[in-house]
Amino acid sequence: MKDVTEFDGLEVGYDIPALPGMAEAEIQTPCLVLDLDALERNIQKMGDWARAHGMRHRVHGKMHKSVDVARLQERLGGACGVCCQKVSEAEAFARGGIKDVLVSNQVRDPAKIDRLARLPKLGARTLVCVDDPANVAELSEAAERHGTEIECLVEIDCGAGRCGVTETADVVAIAKAIDAAPGLRFAGLQAYQGAMQHLDSYLDRKAKIEIAVAMAREAVEALKAEGLACDIVGGGGTGSYYFEGSSGVYNELQCGSYAFMDADYGRILDAEGNRIDRGEWENALFLLTSVMSHAKADKAICDAGLKAQSVDSGLPVVFGREDVRFVKCSDEHGVIADPEGVLKVGDKLRLVPGHCDPTCNVHDWYVGVRNGTVECLWPVSARGKAY
Repeated sequence: MKDVTEFDGLEVGYDIPALPGMAEAEIQTPCLVLDLDALERNIQKMGDWARAHGMRHRVHGKMHKSVDVARLQERLGGACGVCCQKVSEAEAFARGGIKDVLVSNQVRDPAKIDRLARLPKLGARTLVCVDDPANVAELSEAAERHGTEIECLVEIDCGAGRCGVTETADVVAIAKAIDAAPGLRFAGLQAYQGAMQHLDSYLDRKAKIEIAVAMAREAVEALKAEGLACDIVGGGGTGSYYFEGSSGVYNELQCGSYAFMDADYGRILDAEGNRIDRGEWENALFLLTSVMSHAKADKAICDAGLKAQSVDSGLPVVFGREDVRFVKCSDEHGVIADPEGVLKVGDKLRLVPGHCDPTCNVHDWYVGVRNGTVECLWPVSARGKAY
């Protein structure tokens, strides 16, 4: 290292928030901090659960957008690959060495289809979701033109009300079209019920997922009758993986937020009525912020505002503190209620983001911390890859 203020030519405070070896108190804020011990335990725990239940785990890369985190999920959790939502995300993971990449979304724009068809040339198994027979011809033409193979999952709308077909007959028709199309291979089903993931009640989530399981089972049986086997029946999120994983129908999970655990997911309840961030999963992702003003006796102002986080799922929670509370934010400021005046300028606080996915997407770096010391600096590899 040329200088104690530089990392691969990047200068602390201008280009990067920290250097390996620094104390957490020296990290520039606002920035994303990963508690590496908690992250590794979360990843290991989900991997152990998946293996014990005979499931593959295709981790959701849209959550962290990080090649380094995905590699850790492969190494410690036995992940079989990643899901992404956009072709540009998939390219970032494939270029980073991830060898099995699913775009768990529809790709219809001609330029994006062309890029998708070139993805296997980066050395990655390439899969995509389909819910329209017309898309089959589009994908086939591009794969043929580039001399590659695209594997396709027929997407079932099993309750989210977004993409996907709802009738088993449509699933079969699209699957048969894929199977007959040059350059394509029918690989199975996408049946992710995203709308129920954040329902607080365990029983409410169970009732919703039972509908999804029934739809997936009916489709699998109908496809089998047509001689079409499903290599993948994918779905399952942090709020439901135990239902899909025990269904006897699904064989791939697609959990993402379990690894970081945000405030919104943390509020949902397990089978015993306990919050899932109080035992099932640990908070591993934090938005580190500094107090920059305390001119008002009962409130502290920190440097983590709207430009450092997403509040679509609620405000962040101050980690490990009951005496202060994050109550409001504007572009560059966060307001922390401090009725006893315990905070002072320069104090650093760990905030648990309300929603990890869009919060991660507005940062360039993760600062990995272990025992109060910076251990690593990881880029948010697919930041801004929204096309």
